[in-house]
Amino acid sequence: MIDLALVPEEPGCYLYRDADGTVIYVGKAKHLKRRVSSYFQKHDHDAKTQKLIGQIASAEFIVTGTEVEALILENTLIKRHQPKYNIDLKDARRYAYIHLSADAFPRIAIAREVGDDGEYFGPFVSAKERDEVLEVVKRAFGLRSCRRLPKRPCLRRHLGICAAPCTGTMPEEEYAARVNRARAVLRGRGNDLIEEMEAEMAERSERLEFERALELRDEIAAVRHLAERQRMERRTDHDEDIIAYQEQDGNLFLLLFHVEKGTLTGKQEYVFEASDDAVEEFLVQYYGEHAPPKEVVLPTGVGEPVADYLADRRGGKVRVTVPQRGDKRRLLDLAGKNLDLTFFADRMKVEALREDLRLPDPPNVIECFDISHLAGTAMVGSMVQFRGGRPDKRNYRRFKIRTVEGIDDFAAIAEVVGRRYARLLWEGKSMPDLVIVDGGKGQLKAATDAIAALGLRLPIISIAKREEEIYVPGFPHPLPIKNDARSSLFVQEIRDEAHRFAITYNRFLRRKAMRG
Repeated sequence: MIDLALVPEEPGCYLYRDADGTVIYVGKAKHLKRRVSSYFQKHDHDAKTQKLIGQIASAEFIVTGTEVEALILENTLIKRHQPKYNIDLKDARRYAYIHLSADAFPRIAIAREVGDDGEYFGPFVSAKERDEVLEVVKRAFGLRSCRRLPKRPCLRRHLGICAAPCTGTMPEEEYAARVNRARAVLRGRGNDLIEEMEAEMAERSERLEFERALELRDEIAAVRHLAERQRMERRTDHDEDIIAYQEQDGNLFLLLFHVEKGTLTGKQEYVFEASDDAVEEFLVQYYGEHAPPKEVVLPTGVGEPVADYLADRRGGKVRVTVPQRGDKRRLLDLAGKNLDLTFFADRMKVEALREDLRLPDPPNVIECFDISHLAGTAMVGSMVQFRGGRPDKRNYRRFKIRTVEGIDDFAAIAEVVGRRYARLLWEGKSMPDLVIVDGGKGQLKAATDAIAALGLRLPIISIAKREEEIYVPGFPHPLPIKNDARSSLFVQEIRDEAHRFAITYNRFLRRKAMRG
């Protein structure tokens, strides 16, 4: 048991140890005694802190001269001991970079990790965006992508999409100029580059160098295309980090945007247990590993010691901004939106479906049925289950149609739906929150009657192909839900998965019959 009378009253760090002497938590405080006492005198702690307190067997204290020194020491101690109750800053995802090699004629390519052999741009959150940027830059500036310079020109040279330094006709200075332009685009300075390139294009035309002028025209068009896609571009002379976070179910979900001189260059996501100090602890740990930018934008302010710590790490002033309006507020809102899309997209789909179908509770468990056959042969049924907005493939089921002869989708749907829920009744298992049937009003009625015959009442809808119309029992017309609404797209996603699963089983049976 900790003797609170012996706890120092100065700023510093405290280390909690368990019965085995292992450091399980490192914290910092402006007034150690008040901070440590609060663990044992307050009774409204969050679940994580309550669990921590139950394992504390002893404590160690290190006094520092200032709270900023305590912050620095805390970060060092966390790195050294890696306590299990301090947040674990493991990146939620890994993204690829675009790499410019350090060769005499630099190569451009995709890299998964950052090394010390050239320059790296990114990370790129979207693989599609990364690939498009890479392809546009390669084509626009004719940069090589081959691992080694070949002895003769390859197909890319003949297609006119590589400057082909391998031929020996491309001066190193000219290729370097192309690389510098590519570098400027990758750093988000495309608009400035366009002005330079337009001036050179005019000069080349005056000197009757029309071939190079046309190349420059095409390069300008490509750079302009990429620059227009950089919606984050703003005229700033410094880098910023934009941090948005949200607490859900005892966890803190955090997203960090990197903005270099007004242009968004990448993002990182983290998830860790929520606590009173989680955000400030994140800032201290994260910027203990990464150089702080000139400005950090947050939805709420931080204490002065944290701001001083960031300045100490950077070796210069760091502005911590809590914007209420303007571009920075827009950036923060965008980060929040990305946070929702990254961590809560599945939950948002389920909630949108609940709202549009007027369901009392979110349809967390959804089962969808489809029938597949080829001219009435190898007729099969499929059922896919989505749980929490995602496919739960462990609960997929497939059915051979037993009672239907010829082509009768209505009877086939009735059989499959009846068999599924008769089995759940017999096994005493819970029913889904929503049933979806692929088809129109006929398939919907067949499935509804099959469920009613079992004495059940389950929420059920059908989705008709072509117009993607959603029907509910008892209404002759489809629901007024646009087919590009989030709820409709979610239903389409589920239906498409059921269709894929059914076709796969149908093909399997046909191949088996042919072999057999």
